[in-house]
Amino acid sequence: MDTANELAKQVVEQMMRDDKFSQWLGITVIEIKEGYSKISMIVRDEMMNGLGIVHGGIAFSLADSAFAFACNNRNVLSVALDTSINFTKPVSIGDTLIAEAKEMHNGRSTGLYHITVTNQHNNIVALFKGTCFRTNKTVMSK
Repeated sequence: MDTANELAKQVVEQMMRDDKFSQWLGITVIEIKEGYSKISMIVRDEMMNGLGIVHGGIAFSLADSAFAFACNNRNVLSVALDTSINFTKPVSIGDTLIAEAKEMHNGRSTGLYHITVTNQHNNIVALFKGTCFRTNKTVMSK
């Protein structure tokens, strides 16, 4: 049994239980490994903005959740220090979005993650970069 990946899954399960916003987004966890996460969601009608297009915050929020799950899953409470996103293609109602977070750097006090958001056609719709700060707290008690 891979204890690091088992711990990662347990941490994300607890985070999802308490994360009302990710629940509202309809996020499904696909895969969790230490320093990695892959999640998905379906874009709904109420996610449209006043211009009649899907709000950019939807893709951002999905990527941000993938970032949080990847950077916290070693059970070291980590918070966003800096994030940025590039939107590359439009998102439509009914699209299934998949966010895959990959750890680029795991330092003692910071971590760097790249998150790719694709749609059901495997088109990249957004690229997100996140830097986290590692606290001296845990996400869950061991």
